[in-house]
Amino acid sequence: MDAILVINAGSSSLKFQIFAVAGDDLSHHVRGQIDGIGVRPRLRATGADGEVLIDQAFTPKDVPDLPAAITETRTWLNGLERFRFRAIGHRVVHGGPRYDGPVLIDANVLKQLASYQDLAPLHQPNNLAPIQLAMEIAPEVPQVACFDTAFHRGHDEIASSYALPSAFYEEGVRRYGFHGLSYEYITGRLSEIMPDAVKGKVIIAHLGSGASMCAVSDGRSIESTMGFTALDGLPMGTRPGQLDPGVVLHLITAKGMSADAVSDLLYHESGLKGLSGQSSDMRDLLASKNPRAALAVDHFVYRSGMMAGMLAAALGGLDAFVFTAGVGENSPEIRARIADKLGWLGVEIDHVANEAGATCISTHASRIALYVIPTDEELVIARHTLTIVREKAQL
Repeated sequence: MDAILVINAGSSSLKFQIFAVAGDDLSHHVRGQIDGIGVRPRLRATGADGEVLIDQAFTPKDVPDLPAAITETRTWLNGLERFRFRAIGHRVVHGGPRYDGPVLIDANVLKQLASYQDLAPLHQPNNLAPIQLAMEIAPEVPQVACFDTAFHRGHDEIASSYALPSAFYEEGVRRYGFHGLSYEYITGRLSEIMPDAVKGKVIIAHLGSGASMCAVSDGRSIESTMGFTALDGLPMGTRPGQLDPGVVLHLITAKGMSADAVSDLLYHESGLKGLSGQSSDMRDLLASKNPRAALAVDHFVYRSGMMAGMLAAALGGLDAFVFTAGVGENSPEIRARIADKLGWLGVEIDHVANEAGATCISTHASRIALYVIPTDEELVIARHTLTIVREKAQL
């Protein structure tokens, strides 16, 4: 069976999906991940009908890092003899100023992508590691990079610029926006669920360990809460979100922190984890009696409402608001609290529908439609990979 393998590598997990290819159709056959890398490694995968294909724990010594996780995953995938991998698609967080769409990977492309590692130090090195290994092990299998920044590359220069000398913009110091693969999928799904809505003014809230919002007008991204890096905008699991640059200068000059120490603080020790002093996981914070945990949740909700107002202003109004990603899809409490912050826009949530996890969770009287739509970045990657590989084969 011809198939496309999609890989989404993070700092502590490696997710993968297998899509069978039949003509222009893609069908999901396997979904899996190895998580807890270096702590409690566990490889799990399920088939198309949800049947468990593997559920295997490892010791931290066996899988101490991402390369080891890639090796274990590859060993298991190689045993799936019914699949012939015709291509591999990868999520790559940062495409820099050069890449505004999916690209077939070669040594030159990989080198260029590696030069963007400083722009996404939490993600980019991990995104590129499985690409490098696959190029060494199976150089005949084409690989395609799909970028989280690509969906936002149509932003006007007014929106993508910082108020810095123009030379910096030309060098690539600009607002990029991220989570674009998720926003691309949600925009497509919304066009199926409510075609009129996607033609209007929509805010999509990708709320997870990494969190951002995107303003979409007539199906196109016009503004995002994230900017040059994935640190900006909403507070996240371990990242602070919007931060006065003067704080960074203070940490370096007054506190004597090195650039590496500041980077570690902002990427790993801030956000919900930093505020609560307890956890980066919204589920833990909502269940906690710790006042600091409550503060972290309140801060997240407050900033979410404020950022949504900013995006509504960029759009010049609002027709629909979509929740997606881990927190957005699975936390009725957070959805309700953010919706309450948007009451001034005419948002009215249907609490029964919200608790039930319905697709539409707004009342009939609400001036703004509220939706909950699960995202599927891997399917977007598979589609792009199939298209790119076929285009190149026809040259």
